[in-house]
Amino acid sequence: MFKNVVCVQCPIGCKIKVELTDDGHIKSITGNKCPRGLEYAKDEIQDPKRVVPTSIRVLNGELPLASVKTDKPIPKRFIPELMKIVKEVKVEAPVKAGDVVLKDLFGTGANLVVTRTVRRLENGSQKFQENRAGGGNG
Repeated sequence: MFKNVVCVQCPIGCKIKVELTDDGHIKSITGNKCPRGLEYAKDEIQDPKRVVPTSIRVLNGELPLASVKTDKPIPKRFIPELMKIVKEVKVEAPVKAGDVVLKDLFGTGANLVVTRTVRRLENGSQKFQENRAGGGNG
């Protein structure tokens, strides 16, 4: 049996053909132009992985949500569980792009990282406090 995979590791988009044995093991991989394509095809067959973009709730922020994403791809089988966890996560503003919200997701080494800074509302007004947390050395 053959499965076709389009590699997304670079703009070339190699069309990779994976031949599987009757019990689902990889017999051969052809069509990749680099080692990254080979690894991508193996992952797609054995344990597909994805970077997960989503958002989290922000308390007392200029925006109610902050965008986040995993800093590495995680196995697709963990995505439903991650989304349940993310649904319950609330962080206090300010949050800064690059802040780690959740570390080592499911033992994969991937972290959930803020991708958009959300400043804190000052006393419920529209004035924003500068994001001083973690922003300097003193």
